[in-house]
Amino acid sequence: MKTRGKQIPVVNRTLSSWVLDGNVKLQILLVIIILITVAIRVVPLELQQRIINEAINLRKPELLVKYCGIYLLAVVSASLLKWMINIIQTRISEKVTAEMRKQLYYHILKIPLDFFRNTPPGTVVNSIINELTVPGNFIGMAIAVPLINIVTLLAFAGYLIILNPMLGIVSFSLYPIMLYVIPLIQKRVNRDNRKRMNSSRILSSKIVESVAGIHEVQANGAFDIEKNKFDGIVDHLMKIRVKWNTNKYAIKVTSNFFVNLGPFLIFIIGGYLSIKGQLGLGALVAFLSAQEKLYDPWKELIEFYQVYQDGSVNYKKTMSYFDVQINNVLTSDDRKPYELEGSININRMNLETAEGVKLLDDINLDIGPGEQVALVGFSGSGKSSLALSIAQLYKYTSGHATIGTKEISELTKADITQNMGLVSQSPFIFEGTIKENLMYSYMALHGETCTLEGDCALELDNLVQVLQQSGLFVDVLRFGLNTVISENEKEVIPVIIKMRQAFQKQYGEAIAEWVEFFDENQFLSYADITENIIFGAPAIDEFKNENLMENQFFLNFLDDADLKRPLLTLGKEIAYQTVDILKNVAPDKLFFEQSPIKTEEFDKYEEVVRTIKNQNLHQLEKKQTLALLELALRFSPGKHRIALIPDFMVNLILEGRFMFKEKIRQYHDHAVAFFKNDQYIHSQTIFNNILFGIVKTANPADQEKINQYLIALLISEGFLEEMIEIGMNFNVGTKGNKLSGGQRQKLAIARTFLKSPRIMILDEATSALDNNSQKRIQNVLSRQWKGKSTLIAVVHRLDIVKDYDKIVFLKAGKIVEMGTYDELMAKKGYFYELAYEHK
Repeated sequence: MKTRGKQIPVVNRTLSSWVLDGNVKLQILLVIIILITVAIRVVPLELQQRIINEAINLRKPELLVKYCGIYLLAVVSASLLKWMINIIQTRISEKVTAEMRKQLYYHILKIPLDFFRNTPPGTVVNSIINELTVPGNFIGMAIAVPLINIVTLLAFAGYLIILNPMLGIVSFSLYPIMLYVIPLIQKRVNRDNRKRMNSSRILSSKIVESVAGIHEVQANGAFDIEKNKFDGIVDHLMKIRVKWNTNKYAIKVTSNFFVNLGPFLIFIIGGYLSIKGQLGLGALVAFLSAQEKLYDPWKELIEFYQVYQDGSVNYKKTMSYFDVQINNVLTSDDRKPYELEGSININRMNLETAEGVKLLDDINLDIGPGEQVALVGFSGSGKSSLALSIAQLYKYTSGHATIGTKEISELTKADITQNMGLVSQSPFIFEGTIKENLMYSYMALHGETCTLEGDCALELDNLVQVLQQSGLFVDVLRFGLNTVISENEKEVIPVIIKMRQAFQKQYGEAIAEWVEFFDENQFLSYADITENIIFGAPAIDEFKNENLMENQFFLNFLDDADLKRPLLTLGKEIAYQTVDILKNVAPDKLFFEQSPIKTEEFDKYEEVVRTIKNQNLHQLEKKQTLALLELALRFSPGKHRIALIPDFMVNLILEGRFMFKEKIRQYHDHAVAFFKNDQYIHSQTIFNNILFGIVKTANPADQEKINQYLIALLISEGFLEEMIEIGMNFNVGTKGNKLSGGQRQKLAIARTFLKSPRIMILDEATSALDNNSQKRIQNVLSRQWKGKSTLIAVVHRLDIVKDYDKIVFLKAGKIVEMGTYDELMAKKGYFYELAYEHK
């Protein structure tokens, strides 16, 4: 964990402080390019006058070519320099925006938990991603835009005044009026912008809330409720944005009006002066050209002013929103984190909310090093608040709490994380692999230079040990077995093929009643007819089951192999039998297990049966033919009892299997990965590659026996650790959504065990586990961690607290009972009453 020195917190920095921060060299380069650009911009004005007065009036072609060449060079040079300015602006803008986001995100991570109780996630997301974009854009423009455009205006003004002082002054007399009017309108824009930001945050929060609670929305059918809420927010935001944009356009219209008024003054005054002979035609053209060119710098200045105002509003509002005092510093500059002993002393601790609600009331508690203490009580009793206060996640409002001799509130975050591990009831699992999440606390403890494969990487034995202690070992092994490895894993593939052969040799007979092994000379009763024909894994989409009825090569093959008519006959029989038996039965999946027809397809095949009732196979329409073929190809004799497959058809399919292999190689050599005992199937999992067959049974006990034989093989072949390593690379998904609630808790417990802290806090850390898993974790805590780490556990099941050294019973934020299990049961007080209710 790294501090950022004593620099000003990001929320206290002004917007202007970012202009030169890390960008001095780029800004200096920008100024130099701008000054050159402005000088070049004035050149075409002088050349216009000379082209008319000298080249055209004096009829000198050589001057015309010369001046036009210089004019073209000036225009091209100005364009290239403008492009360079835009590139540098963009670089500065994006760099500053990124740094703002980084520093604000880092600050938000340190804000006390209380802040997040009342702050929807959508507000944080919107602030970091959207609200800092405009301030970042302003920083990119802060020097370049005002400098180039103001200097351009001054250069043009000086040049025009030299040509004709009176007309020059008149041309620029409109700008002071604009400088007065536009800020008045901008005040309304700023006011509406603040309203827009608030409404946008509410909208973002609503979207995040709806997505997070989508299960509740769909389970309760609350679509209209959520739609009405969302519509109301969107409509309110729409009204604000209409008003906001209307005022922004008012600024543009006002600016355009005054800019377009300029040529009118030049025409009427300059034209009069030309008529009187006081202003040359070339000078008048130069004035008109300059007036036209003034529009662009003035427009950019107006846009810059609006960006500045919008950026200032966004920046101030965003930073003020997150301007929350950080309770504890991260690290100390003059010492390393303390190595604290495991004793905890709490004296008259109180925890009170901002509204005056007491969560903890006069808590007194002593915990010795290595002791195991259970916090129990009814819901809302304050047990979790006490645990989180000890963990420094809540700041107690009065009293004292020490670890060893050090006051908890005065310790740095590094002191706490160095000595303490915490597992919450709903642990957060980050997107990434199991290994990344497992080592999360360990890597945080060893600093930002610690990586999975770096100097602080742990031995696999250490990781396996905590996986076994937490009960996650079997899950990780299963993830490994269910992994589809790539063709690049050349070292692993030969080992798996070797294990496949060893598995069949050692356990083939033992599991023959549960597994149907692949044999290219045998019909597979538990595979469907498509799998029996192809006898391999499709490598391209057109040979996948769902696309076969559109695959003309495959349909032609069925004809060539004399399989089409037998398949149509089988499909017709299946359709007839299924419709006849199930036509008066509720559309439940249970009733359709004996047929390849799915519940949602019943109406379709009922119609097919009705239309083909008195037709022969050659009379079927193409649509009906494909429907029956698809049905027959999905038929699996071992699973579907609705029909029988005749022996002659089995022989045809086996002959067709070899014929298909020959034909497909001529059509597409890599369309199918055929099942061969000495070749790896890259589209299948490691489990399927070792098994090299189809599991016939759906009985969990039988499947578990297969898994046990497989684990025994992994151990005997010395591949168990490698399989665990593969399993730890399983990606857990967003918020760990590919894991069950129990697996997430096991993973959180394992990463705390890996950290091996002096103090361990478990806040209902096993609530999502089954009884056996909870007992397993408790046995590990009692046997392997007792005396090694001080344990404070918020417990919801009282049958696992018997071995704790001390049980603390809380009620309404107060400790009302304390003692061992036997002492509290003998006392027959609150704990006895709660235990009796549980029984």
